[in-house]
Amino acid sequence: MSLPLHTEFDGIAALRIALAERRISAVDLAQSALAAIDARRDLNAFLDVDADLTLAQARAADAALAAGQTAGSLAGIPIAHKDVFVTRGWKTTAASKMLEGYVSPFDATVVERLNAAGAVTLGKLNCDEFAMGSSNENSAYGPVLNPWDTRAVPGGSSGGSAAAVAAGLVVGATATDTGGSIRQPAAFCGVSGIKPTYGTVSRYGMIAYGSSLDQAGPIARHARDLVELLDPIMGFDPRDSTSLEHCGDKPNASGRLRDEFDAFVAQAQAKGDKPLQGLRIGIPREFFGTGLDADVAMAVDTALQQFEALGAVRVDISLPRTELSIPAYYVIAPAEASSNLSRYDGVRYGHRADQYTGLAEMTSRSRAEGFGPEVQRRILLGTYVLSHGYYDAYYLQAQKLRRLIADDYQKALGSQCDVIVGPVAPSVAWNLGEKSNDPTAMYLADIFTLSLNLAGLPGVSIPCGFGQGAVNAQRPVGLQIIGNYFDEGRLLGIADAFQKVTDWHTRRPATV
Repeated sequence: MSLPLHTEFDGIAALRIALAERRISAVDLAQSALAAIDARRDLNAFLDVDADLTLAQARAADAALAAGQTAGSLAGIPIAHKDVFVTRGWKTTAASKMLEGYVSPFDATVVERLNAAGAVTLGKLNCDEFAMGSSNENSAYGPVLNPWDTRAVPGGSSGGSAAAVAAGLVVGATATDTGGSIRQPAAFCGVSGIKPTYGTVSRYGMIAYGSSLDQAGPIARHARDLVELLDPIMGFDPRDSTSLEHCGDKPNASGRLRDEFDAFVAQAQAKGDKPLQGLRIGIPREFFGTGLDADVAMAVDTALQQFEALGAVRVDISLPRTELSIPAYYVIAPAEASSNLSRYDGVRYGHRADQYTGLAEMTSRSRAEGFGPEVQRRILLGTYVLSHGYYDAYYLQAQKLRRLIADDYQKALGSQCDVIVGPVAPSVAWNLGEKSNDPTAMYLADIFTLSLNLAGLPGVSIPCGFGQGAVNAQRPVGLQIIGNYFDEGRLLGIADAFQKVTDWHTRRPATV
């Protein structure tokens, strides 16, 4: 397969210059990407592609550039959206039969802001149904395949976003992270992704799973492209009641992240060959115990040695309630899901059964036919923990535990270390179908990512190596960098310093 034209450039900044100088056109970029998407339909990364809509956006970008108008920072850059962001013109299904064929009359704020920046939409990306899953096997339209090894899962729920970036089909993609759904698929597919601080990116127009946990963010090849994609979508949105007006003492607005990233990079460059001199990296001992595969531990430790070579120092810390994040999360998230998805009753929203004898049976049949097994499992679990007699025993206890987990992070980040580093997942990507019949095993794979969502903290996933052995040697390992609230600029600066001296983010699957 010939790679799309955009893969000849080292990221969005280089593409922007080439577009401005008219060495390439947005239409050329879009056409080559659409051809590549068609050639890699075997990956099942895309759920909806509309070439006419895409090329219309590309022609508009070219016209703006040719007219010398003030083009947005992403003018002509081809991206795609996870299928939980409502997008005018393209179908939005949340990878569920419940919303099959739905076309939204409006854009999600994330889509709207990327459009305003001039980005060209290539289509909608596959994911786990309603973003519930860790392997992308819960999509009603079939699983996404991992470009590094098509026998392996791409991770979830943003598996289509990560696979499309890894295969070179798009420059970047939008994604969402409720319990690790940006960071874990980024790790499994050998690309970079960031979950920003809860409340910094609007959830308006993002189909809800767990409202107090959901957060939008981008996936791209490297940290500098994450800056390009995340900065335009950050900012207060009055249409989202959880959107923040301020990030600490600064307004929540586009430009904050870029300024902080640039400031960190400038400071790092001033330190010469030790750009991370003085940075204290917290190493949670709970992240490196039983359950972490040896090849993942080795890759992460090698990356930590690289950080030390750049001037950072390791600090031993404890996050004592790490294991308890799993039961807390799988009480709170299903409880919120059971509430959010109650609207899909066949009357107001979603699929309606063809045959029924009354309202109750119509609702019951419609939901049974429209929702897949994992979504039904989480709705049942969430309804149970919210029911009379169990609310105090389960839901309230989980919320108390959530506060304690957030306090553990504040204790570590406040005085013991500047950032926390560890693995994204206990293993590399597993085989398709390997854990499909064991939801508990699937949930345990989220142990290093869930606690950030419970605490609302930002985290970056970057590639740092590969597994070992005949099978795992082709499957990437991800490194997670966790910061305090609103620390996205520094996190991406640290990731950039690592990627300047390593090449894991530049490698591509053999099949690409």
